[in-house]
Order: sequence, then structure tokens, then C-alpha cells
Amino acid sequence: MTPQPSDRSPYSAVRGLARGLQVLRALNRMQSGRASAQQLSQATGLHRTTVKRLLETLVTEGLVRRSPSDDSYRLTLQVRDLSEGFTDDEWISTVAAPLMGELMHSVIWPSDLATPDGGAMIIRETTHRFSPLSFHRSMVGRRLPLLLTAAGRAYFARCPSGEREHLLTLLRSGQGGEIQAALANDPHYVRNLLRTFEACGYATNRGDWSEQSTISAIAVAIEHDNRVLGSLNVVYLTRALSAGQAVELFVPPLRHIATRICTGLRQAAAHSPPA
Repeated sequence: MTPQPSDRSPYSAVRGLARGLQVLRALNRMQSGRASAQQLSQATGLHRTTVKRLLETLVTEGLVRRSPSDDSYRLTLQVRDLSEGFTDDEWISTVAAPLMGELMHSVIWPSDLATPDGGAMIIRETTHRFSPLSFHRSMVGRRLPLLLTAAGRAYFARCPSGEREHLLTLLRSGQGGEIQAALANDPHYVRNLLRTFEACGYATNRGDWSEQSTISAIAVAIEHDNRVLGSLNVVYLTRALSAGQAVELFVPPLRHIATRICTGLRQAAAHSPPA
């Protein structure tokens, strides 16, 4: 996991809720899609009477139904409501967070996981809070320019051509500011950006973003199931490393962690209920 503060929550856990979720998970894992109270008791280690009471509560809430024919319990479609708000961005953030902790321990410098948000990238997860070399603390939710940052360039270079043209249209309209509008209107700049990424498989930024002129970054795209979901970067002070040193130090671990994120996404998809 990404390192967490040692402070514990002042609130105690709700035991009944925890047990109810335990029963829901056990029922979800049943191969037949149904189970008796006794089977769920065996699966959870909870007393049968406790399981029965929890099941009846879940029935009342519409998350579970009891079959009158064999007295077994099954999940209802209403369970799907619990995951409707869990988008691809949340999936990738959940899978990536602990792996980004590993990346930080390997490279020390902070990293960000960014996903597209209109004509920009938005930071979903970060290790800035935990890195001893971080120069920022509050990064989650910050928007990054698409054509001026490594995270944005990595995504832009790997996204489908149709989406790329749509992004360029947004930027040309001025949505990303005057500098990006000029770059989006420069076909030579765009072609060079794409060629450079295709040749090396990563994107860089050496102080190109005026807001962060002393900061550089390297990023790789995160691709899963024939889709580009976002990008993962390592951020460092320009004066601390040469471009070549940064490539040597950061690109291999970035690629390794990006691959493991994709593996985690495949495993999560395999264990999630069908849509």
C-alpha cells in the first residue's frame, strides 16, 4: 500500500456493518450465485443465527432476495447500484495506489497518476505527500496541461487518433490557454511530439510548463484492454539530474509499475461481477 499516516481514526468500526459486508462478499463468491444461511455461516465463520439476521436485513434493504422454493439467498440487481459510481478512474487509482508506493521507495522522487479530463490531465493519485524529495504536498485534483507536461504528452501520444484530434480541437479553441492553442495549431510540433514518443516509448518535460519551470518529469502511458487510461510520471528538480540520468533512473521502474498496474486491472476485472 501507499504509505499511510500512523494516526488512527477516532471512530470505532461498526461491527454489524462489517459483518454484513462480510456476508455480501461471501454470497458474491458463491459459484452457483446462491447460498443458504448455513453455507454462508461456514464461509464467514459467523454464527448461523447472526448470518440469518444479517441476510434478512439485506433482504429488507433490497440487496438480497430469498428464494421461496429452496430458502436460498441471492444477490439482487440493486447490488449493482453500489458500483455505479466506481468509474475507470477509481479502478485505476485503487489498483495503482499501493504500486506507486513501491515506485516511490525505488526512485525516492514523487510520482503522479493522471487521467484525461477534457483538454487536460487531472491527478488522481500521488506520492508527493510521502516522498522526502517532494516540493508539493497537495496535488490530487490538480490539472496538468496536455501538451506541456510529461503526463499529458504520454497520454496524448498514445490515445486513439480520433480522440487526439478532438483534444487538439479543444486546445485550438483556447481551452488550455494561449500557449497550448499555439502548439495545437503547429502541425510540426504535434508530429515531432508523436514521433519522439513512438521512438522511445516515454514522454518528458524539462521545465516546459511555465508554472513549474524548475521542475522536470518523465511519464509513460497506462494501457489496458486496448485502451489508454492515463499516465504515470516521476517528477524531479531539473537541476538535480540531467535528462540522460533521469531516463536511466526512472524509465525502467516506470514501465515496470505501469505493467503491474495493467496486470492488477486485469485481475480486478476477472473478479468483478459481469456488467
